Amino acid sequence: MSLNYEDMSWSDVRDQFRKWREENGRHSEDVVQLWVAVLEDKLHKTGNERHLILEQVIIAALDTARFDIAAQCTKQLSIEFPGSLRVMKFKAMRYEALEQYEEAEEVLNAIIAKDETNAAPRKRKIAILKACGNRLEAIKELNEYLKKFMSDQEAWHELCTMYLAEAEYGKAAFCMEEVLLHNPHSHLIHQRLADIRYTMGGVENIETARTYYSQALKLNPQNLRALYGLYLSCSFLANSRAVSSKRKESQKLAQWALQQVSAHTVKLSPIEHNDKLIATLDNAFGSLDIKSN
Repeated sequence: MSLNYEDMSWSDVRDQFRKWREENGRHSEDVVQLWVAVLEDKLHKTGNERHLILEQVIIAALDTARFDIAAQCTKQLSIEFPGSLRVMKFKAMRYEALEQYEEAEEVLNAIIAKDETNAAPRKRKIAILKACGNRLEAIKELNEYLKKFMSDQEAWHELCTMYLAEAEYGKAAFCMEEVLLHNPHSHLIHQRLADIRYTMGGVENIETARTYYSQALKLNPQNLRALYGLYLSCSFLANSRAVSSKRKESQKLAQWALQQVSAHTVKLSPIEHNDKLIATLDNAFGSLDIKSN
């Protein structure tokens, strides 16, 4: 964003900062430059807004690696609000930005000791463990977090991702089922749960994956990934040792899914006259030989 700092008074900068806060915009570089050029020496004139401005500048300074400015603003808040958990949070954020993780963890532990219901510092501790490469410790800490905050969908989603990185597919599926309980109408959650079940392998898991892929398509018929997944699941079941009636049903469903994929590809592809490409795709799918271990 291009701003002419020389033509802006301190009140103009204050109003601009307020506008950015109301819009939830960071504009970190502009905030830091306006702070240094105009507002730093006029902060006392901003009245009750000075605390909000200081917080805004701290975040912007951390974004732009101006740790000196972040420390200066945090110190001003500490003088006015000694022992404030909010100010302690900014101190921990600065330590994290400086990669001083032990110091950051000490501050976060102090915040948790004062307010055990505060979820944010617990999440920051997990983020620090991930940043240090301690994934198993991060998983353990996140499990402890979810015992206290069981309705946190983002935390369940994150735990699922971490379990997938460790190839713990059964535990990852459990996490996605928890997410599904909170948001049963999301086709993306059904699709991801189906992907996990398909990856686990075996007739039972593949049948479960087919069910979730079908539900994802029911919620969003345009979901191509779910169509591919449905085709692969049904192809596996059609070639498995399942009951004859189930094999025939899976074969028909696989053919339908492949037709839908071809129709969507023709409709959405920017490539003209792509019949040969689709025929190649059909042949590629037809040659897939999926076997259980």
